[in-house]
Amino acid sequence: MKKLLTLLFAAAMAISMSSMSFAQDTSGTTDKKETKAEKKAAKKEKKEKKKASKEEKKDEMKKQ
Repeated sequence: MKKLLTLLFAAAMAISMSSMSFAQDTSGTTDKKETKAEKKAAKKEKKEKKKASKEEKKDEMKKQ
């Protein structure tokens, strides 16, 4: 029984150690984060521009 537990523990350790070698490399995530931030900024700018044009139209309607 003790040999079986030792073998099971060794197998579990081998699997967990080998999975680290197949883990995804995170060096490319900074590029993704930068592009995501750029997209977010562009979306925010577009939203503000739309809001400003809406307010201008509203002001024009009040003047008439």
